[in-house]
Amino acid sequence: MKIIIPFIVIVLFTNGAVAQDFTKAMANAKAAYSAGKLEETHFALQQAMQEVDITIGKEVLNLLPKKIDVMETIVKEDNVGSNVGYAGATIHRAYIKADRKADISIISNSPLVAMMNTTLNTPLLGGFMNDNNTKTVKVQGYKGRLERQINSSNNKTDYELQIPLGSALITFKVDDCTDSQILSFAETIPLQQVAKLIQ
Repeated sequence: MKIIIPFIVIVLFTNGAVAQDFTKAMANAKAAYSAGKLEETHFALQQAMQEVDITIGKEVLNLLPKKIDVMETIVKEDNVGSNVGYAGATIHRAYIKADRKADISIISNSPLVAMMNTTLNTPLLGGFMNDNNTKTVKVQGYKGRLERQINSSNNKTDYELQIPLGSALITFKVDDCTDSQILSFAETIPLQQVAKLIQ
């Protein structure tokens, strides 16, 4: 935590517009608190935290690989947005080459993480979830759930990998691949660095 707070301050203030929004929200929170308006204080603090979440999300996006195998980043689809109704951000990057696509989504403070961790760390539940299309895997020391999906439009095999990183959930999808290919591609995602930023 001692490292993260100075990092957030540095990142916020290297982006002037974000720093202004953050500063404004904090000033509003302070003024509302001084006036005894706790609901307004709470709202202003939420606004400030959204700015922090979005800033961290942009830094996470910078960590993600520019290419996965032969697939290139679709720059116009890079996106970081604040989560509606709860803290955190959603980070998205897509890749494409001809008719082959891949997709990474990271949701910080995901409500699905607790259920996913329970499934992955309870042998009985994990056993029920494993079948011909789903299995538990490990990537860079993190447990995850790998699911095979048959694409009804072209009859090709797609895979989806979900990995909880603390309170965040990363979902990695690759069209037209094998289980060993998606796991190999997942090794190029710097999971440990991402986990440090979003926790």
